Formats: sequence, structure tokens, C-alpha cells
Amino acid sequence: MTAGEDPGFAQLAERIAGRTGLDVGAYKDRCLRRRIAVRMRACGVASYGEYVAILDTRPAEFDLLLDALTINVTRFFRNPETWAWVGAEALPRLLLAREGRLRAWSAGCASGEEPYTIVMLVAEVLGRLHHPDWLPRLHVDATDLDRASLDTASAAEYPPAAFSEADPAVIARWTDPAEHGRRRVQAPLRAVVHLRRLDLLRESAPQSAYDLIFCRNVIIYFDRPTQERLMDGFAARLAPDGLLVLGKVETILGAARQRLQLVEPRERVYRRAG
Repeated sequence: MTAGEDPGFAQLAERIAGRTGLDVGAYKDRCLRRRIAVRMRACGVASYGEYVAILDTRPAEFDLLLDALTINVTRFFRNPETWAWVGAEALPRLLLAREGRLRAWSAGCASGEEPYTIVMLVAEVLGRLHHPDWLPRLHVDATDLDRASLDTASAAEYPPAAFSEADPAVIARWTDPAEHGRRRVQAPLRAVVHLRRLDLLRESAPQSAYDLIFCRNVIIYFDRPTQERLMDGFAARLAPDGLLVLGKVETILGAARQRLQLVEPRERVYRRAG
């Protein structure tokens, strides 16, 4: 019997949707069961029905389940090759053409490392272009479903492990020392990042006409119809000549293939034509 045929699972899906608004039906079945199983093992239960009973008696378990179902693994400058390409091939052209008035969206920003990486990279490029004063013109929307992750992003303080893939000199320029060996993103960079809770499956983007959209390693957890719908939505929200950056194992599906051109195959970067 699959998860979808299990009446206990159906009851669990209703609980999750009613409490969090998360559409579990949009997740790949195997991925969904694996993530729920993590919490079931932690609670010492073996059936979906037993886990529903746990949720009914331990409200805090909902938060732990939601965290298990959302994607929160990230670091500053994760996959450095991707950021190197964006910094060398995309940002100089976009920033000069728009005189620094760049709009970006980190869709599924988790605890904030990605949107702050965007700002750091823009700051570095503006320095090379001799326009550091353009930084306040940047606007980065950062959205995620998980409130705890957004709280971390708002605090903007991170442990050393969060910077393991980043150039230490870049991190030293744009963060300040904090307690317990952590570092905090500097205020001018935090000021251009706009955090918001958003469910990609149910809600629209904060705005349209983005020059850059980053959605990396998020859509792979959804079923194909959901992936196609999200891709079409991203294409619609890109400005002409804007770029969509996906994870390295992700690809464009559905109608969006008619609107987006692959410009960097290795780093999965697409450009909106027209």
C-alpha cells in the first residue's frame, strides 16, 4: 500500500494542511515519506495513525515536522562555481545596464545565506565597477515557508561552518564578529534584503520583473506538475533578459521551456527571451 492509499496517511495530510497550509500532495511520494519517517522514528511510532495521535497531543511536534518537510541546508556561496559565473558573466552587464537598480528573488531562502550571498556578490562587483554607492539601489526579496529559518535570516548571524565555501576575504569585508565565534552580516547589506514568509505552492511572488531569480535545490522535491507550474511562474516573473538560476540537478520543464533559454548548462542558468 502506498502512502496515498493509507487512510492514516490521508488523515496525517489533512492535519498538516489544516495546521500549516502545506500541500503535501505536491511532494514526490518517496521524498515525502522519507521526511515524515524521520519524525516518526524520533517519536518512537511506526504508523501514520500513531503519528497523528502524537501531533494531536504534542503541538510542538508540528514545528519539527514542518522543518523536516522544508529544505534548510545552505551555506554562503554554496557551489562557488555558480556564483563565480554569475559574478563574472551576468552581474556586470545587468548592473551597468540598470545603473545598479537590480531586483532579485531568493525563492526558498532557508536561513538567509543565499540572499546575503547575492548582496555580497553584488557589492564585490560594484566595487570592481567603481560604483560602490549603487548598493542601496539593490532590492532582494527573500522568501521561505519556515518561520524559524526566517528568524535566523533576520538575525543574520552565522557560525563558521556557514562560510565554509566562501572566500574568507569576502566574508571579512561584509560581516562583523559576533558572539561565540559567529559573524553578522553588515547593516548596509541587511538593509536591501526583504524577508517574507511565502508558500511557493500557494502564493504568488512578492512582485514581478526580477532581473535575477535563484531557486536552487527546491523544485526537485515536488512532483512534475508542480515543478512545471513553478517554472512557468518563474518565467513570468523575470524581466526581459533576466536570469533564473537553478540547482545543478534541476532543469526547466513544461511551458517554461518556450520562454527560457539555457545560457550556462553546467551551472543551470536560464535567460528569459524577449
